[in-house]
Amino acid sequence: MLPLSDLRRHNQSCMADVEQAASRVLHSGWYVLGSEVTTFERQFAHHCGVSHCIGVANGSEALELALRAVGAGPGAEVLTVANAGCYSTCAILNAGATPSYVDVEVDAHTMDPGAARTAVGPRTAAIIVTHLYGRLADVGALSAVARDAGVPMIEDCAQAHGAVRHGKRAGSFGAVGCFSFYPTKNLGALGDGGAVVTDDTDLADRLRQLRQYGWKSKYTVTLGGGRNSRLDEMQAAILRAKLPHLDEWNARRRAIANAYVKHIAHPDITLPAPLDESSVAHLFVIRTPVRDSLRAHLLANGVETAIHYPVPDHLQPAYSGVCRDAHLAVTEKLAGEVVTLPCFAEMTDEEVSTVIDACSSWKR
Repeated sequence: MLPLSDLRRHNQSCMADVEQAASRVLHSGWYVLGSEVTTFERQFAHHCGVSHCIGVANGSEALELALRAVGAGPGAEVLTVANAGCYSTCAILNAGATPSYVDVEVDAHTMDPGAARTAVGPRTAAIIVTHLYGRLADVGALSAVARDAGVPMIEDCAQAHGAVRHGKRAGSFGAVGCFSFYPTKNLGALGDGGAVVTDDTDLADRLRQLRQYGWKSKYTVTLGGGRNSRLDEMQAAILRAKLPHLDEWNARRRAIANAYVKHIAHPDITLPAPLDESSVAHLFVIRTPVRDSLRAHLLANGVETAIHYPVPDHLQPAYSGVCRDAHLAVTEKLAGEVVTLPCFAEMTDEEVSTVIDACSSWKR
């Protein structure tokens, strides 16, 4: 069975570097907020083209702490999308704010700038822009919406490590950029991890306090809303070992995705547009109105698939009544059609051909 991703194969590709990094931490005697975290923060900030990186425990808390840092808390609304797995919704609710859902563009699957402009209201305190499946959203138009509304744009970059548009990388377009280093990400740790990047020194200072109880100095809390959300030394060292490989891995993912775009041929499959550097192909997602039939065919041909994501946030049972009525026709249509195909850097050309042939040979 060809899996959706293969972390064993992925980590074997850089095992010597990872083992050396782990050994360095084990022998250091320092395991939380030490030199590995400081060095990774500097290196990742440089990679993103920003001044500051603040390592945190995971991507969800990166979003939550970013919201707290910009003041989007109780009584506020935060614009977000409902087709990205509930992560921004969880962060908004945990920060005490209310999600206000914006529909997405049917081809890009990312926030529709026109719908976002319409959704801005007097309680809007921030806009979370999710770069879904590794594809940068329309950051130019969405930045203009945020600027005109006088609110910060927070980039959710959990699936877009290294994506580039006009020479700028994911995380450098908004007030802050939030990353997850969950093991399946394009830049993944061997456990949970996250980061917030920004050019704003005041925001960076608040984020460093918020990730550690709100301390100004040890045991002295001067900023409310803090928590224990620290990237540990081991994960930072592993991320340092992997970061130099990221652009190469992204290029291979794009090549696989573009092979799918070029060669999958079926009248009932809608493919994305060819990928450039603005996408890092974190997930390769196609659409079909007869999803179950396609997935069953692919499974019978030894190809694993998934659905990212089957239930939009506004239709989740736990979230009924927590936000104002959402009319998200495109989001709901996509949720019923999306299918994710295997796409990871270590796939062989033969495996890529297997996926292409299986999709193209499908008979409804």
